[in-house]
Amino acid sequence: MTAETHLQGVEISAAQFFEIWHHYDSDGNGYMDGKELQNFIQELQQARKKAGLDLTPEMKAFVDQYGKTTDGKIGIVELAQILPTEENFLLFFRCQQLKSSEDFMQTWRKYDSDHSGFIDSEELKLRMFDANNDGKLELTELARLLPVQENFLIKFQGVKMCAKEFNKAFEMYDQDGNGYIDENELDALLKDLCEKNKKELDINNLATYKKSIMALSDGGKLYRAELALILCAEEN
Repeated sequence: MTAETHLQGVEISAAQFFEIWHHYDSDGNGYMDGKELQNFIQELQQARKKAGLDLTPEMKAFVDQYGKTTDGKIGIVELAQILPTEENFLLFFRCQQLKSSEDFMQTWRKYDSDHSGFIDSEELKLRMFDANNDGKLELTELARLLPVQENFLIKFQGVKMCAKEFNKAFEMYDQDGNGYIDENELDALLKDLCEKNKKELDINNLATYKKSIMALSDGGKLYRAELALILCAEEN
């Protein structure tokens, strides 16, 4: 069965849901936008009609909101709210959905207790979010639980540095050389990042960025490994 065929179902399994998601999130960036979103809306309407099913109220509201705009963007959580997914899968989302990036960072810090930079996905039974199938959940993978408008990590994808650049920046902004960055030092770093990356980062959101990132800190001490989760690109 294809992703389009799954859209005709009265109830969609978790496996079918993720087949749909990966099909329409064709570039794998963690959300649907532009042509991806318009293709999904068009094929959703066609599939429901072919199956003799009306759009649900949630689907109608979704089509009204995103059907006539080309700049819409949705994440995996938003999709789970409109598709007729089996109830236990919906309950998972309702229990796990996080309201803000700060909540998300606090949750990450709670589970990544060894500061390894990833969470064992078997332990959390969240293999469905393990995009690269390595058996470990990275910060950006688990961030798909966030509504797309709250997922500030998307913004930082375009400003990540290589390890060498990141280490140089960390040492520059760790002005007292104590091995961690405090809130004032982070403020200076983020201001410079916003100034250099105006297309990706909005300086008006600086306070939100700072609050979310500091949620990873240990009593106000943001160590290199935690900041690297946000600003250091993986190297193959």
